[in-house]
Amino acid sequence: MSDESSPATVRNLALAVFETNGRLVDAGNALVRPAGLTTAWWQVLGALGYSPYPLPVAHIARNMGLTRQAVQRVVDLLIDRGLVAQQPNPHHQRAKLIVLTPAGRNALTGAEIAVAPLDQAILERIGADRLSVAIAVLREMNAVIAENFPPAPDRVAPATPKDIA
Repeated sequence: MSDESSPATVRNLALAVFETNGRLVDAGNALVRPAGLTTAWWQVLGALGYSPYPLPVAHIARNMGLTRQAVQRVVDLLIDRGLVAQQPNPHHQRAKLIVLTPAGRNALTGAEIAVAPLDQAILERIGADRLSVAIAVLREMNAVIAENFPPAPDRVAPATPKDIA
């Protein structure tokens, strides 16, 4: 019998998150491969597609918890393929804003259509209420980590709406 109030419970959650992330990446690659995408490309397209405004690379990286350099590499590939474009940033001369092109919007829509059956299966198995609780728990966990462990020098702190506006 385990003590659910022990730090091992946190460690078990972290291990489950790692496992789930690996499975999400593998499933994502399989689902979006026919559309010519990878999970990493899909993540960046999604970050842009769900944002109410264009974002610079650093803010995409912040929102995804990745390094700016890693996101820049993906953005460069997406630009080469015509899925995203750069626009001038009125708030920063060098940090261009990244926007979806019509082809990028179509690719994102195709990826979402491909993943819809998996999303539905997860929703049916777990339920909307439990998924909402899981989202809240992970967001709180992220907040605690951010408060206790500052980003490494090659990472940027999470963006807030006031940072982007």
